[in-house]
Parts: sequence; structure tokens; C-alpha cells
Amino acid sequence: MGKGFLTGKIDETTTFDKTDFRNTVPRFNAENRKANQALVDLVSRIAAKKKVTPAQIALAWLLAQKPWIVPIPGTTKLHRLEENLGGANVALTPDDLREIESAAAEINVQGARYSEGAQKMIDR
Repeated sequence: MGKGFLTGKIDETTTFDKTDFRNTVPRFNAENRKANQALVDLVSRIAAKKKVTPAQIALAWLLAQKPWIVPIPGTTKLHRLEENLGGANVALTPDDLREIESAAAEINVQGARYSEGAQKMIDR
């Protein structure tokens, strides 16, 4: 979720293997990870309240946006696939959605989603 960021397992002190693509993603530099921690904290807080994982909250939130939005989480691990599937069973109330929306509106996410080179390829 969010290239692993919304899981709550990554923070500004995390180091990535030299071959990890996140080393080239501006959103994953240490300064931006620190600034974006507020979003992780928000998702984690809602997840704890619902007794689910942050990834499941992120997926449930996406599913609650529009009936035609279909998240496509990527993973190579069976237990993560099973966790992600559980996101479809998380019921977010209108109050939960309002809480997420109002708190998220106060967070200015830092850093581009992709490196400049990758963005140029996407824009082609």
C-alpha cells in the first residue's frame, strides 16, 4: 500500500536495499517520509479502532469512494494478498469516512509519486 508506506512499517529512519526502486522515488526520501508520517498515523489510528491493518483501511477507503473504483494492490506474498482481500470486508461508516477525509485534507503529502524519468515514461 503506497509502495509499502501506508503499512506503517516504513518511517524516516528506514533504509532500503541499494536495488530497491524506492531509492529513486522522491516521496520515499527521508525528509518526505518524515513529513508524510501524519498520513500513516491517520490510517494506523483508524485501523487500530477497527481492529484491522492499515492496508485494509486504505483499501476499504478506496472501495468506498465510487462503485467503479477497483484497487489493484500488488504483492508477491500470499499472506499480503490475503490481508489485502480482507480490506473488502472492512465497513467504513459515514463518520469514519468524514474523519479520514477531514484529517487527510489537513495533510500536505510531500514528494512526487515517481522519479522524473519514470514520470516522463508514464506521460508518453
